[in-house]
Amino acid sequence: MASSWTPLHAKIHRTLRSRSLLPKHESILIALSGGQDSLCLAQLLIDLRDRWNWHLAIAHCDHRWRADSQANADHIATLAQSWNLPFYLKTADSPPPNEASAREWRYAQLQSIEGFHTIVTGHTASDRAETLLFNLIRGSGADGLSSLNWTRQLTPTVKLVRPLLEIMRSQTAEFCHDRNLPIWQDSTNNDLAYARNRIRQELLPSLKHNFNAQVESHLAQTMELLSAEVEYLETVASEFYETAIDITSQSLDRTILRKIPLAIQRRVIRQFLMRSLNFNPNFEQVEKCVGLITAPNRSRTDPFIEKTIAEVNADQIQLKSLD
Repeated sequence: MASSWTPLHAKIHRTLRSRSLLPKHESILIALSGGQDSLCLAQLLIDLRDRWNWHLAIAHCDHRWRADSQANADHIATLAQSWNLPFYLKTADSPPPNEASAREWRYAQLQSIEGFHTIVTGHTASDRAETLLFNLIRGSGADGLSSLNWTRQLTPTVKLVRPLLEIMRSQTAEFCHDRNLPIWQDSTNNDLAYARNRIRQELLPSLKHNFNAQVESHLAQTMELLSAEVEYLETVASEFYETAIDITSQSLDRTILRKIPLAIQRRVIRQFLMRSLNFNPNFEQVEKCVGLITAPNRSRTDPFIEKTIAEVNADQIQLKSLD
């Protein structure tokens, strides 16, 4: 172990300890694509295993997007065998139509593997930078700009952990090269039809060359700052939501909402619509509902979903069906 201990091992070890990401004796399922980031993560956890007494296993999800997807799965099965780790393969019945549905399918498959309360992925600081740019271009608010967090609760009993969020992609590449790890080259990473690939291969290099050579790490740091602020604001908004909500009448008390800052008003309204209607409202829908906080009696919004509107009823903002 001593001969293979590197500054990257030390950094990950400190991160895991300071952030309490992966407790000792945990059963951990490593989502392995075969690319450099997940390969680096797997090797780091294997190297650190004895210090933390983890039980590790490898999982691979085959979307069937590429002609070589079966060969990729076989490659990872061979790796798991060489590491003497259990291996789980999940293969899609038919290729998911897009990246969002593929991600949803992938997480569902990983959660279905019994015996693991923690799933780890190889997302890096570089992924954070790309995600921030991707969501900024789409017009996301602070929540979207901070969406790639260290942990995410997938179910009440299964948690997703991303231990490499302080590591750049250049560092995982160097680690894999130094350890002679067999990286599987995914041809879809070079397809510029995907917006994320254009950000990675065109936009970020341009920003580095023309504006700031450290832009990737600075964007990742920005996301880290935003994540903490969003978490705090959501906690504050939840407290006001619980004070203002009347579950029986599906309404919010406007007298309470008028006393709080606009940023918290928006978050309370968003929580109200999400919890009551089980959908994620866009900016315009939230703003129309925020406008009701000071609007005259009987003012109303356009329908949200299924002919449901929000309407002012004296001191209440109430959800009503037009049927």
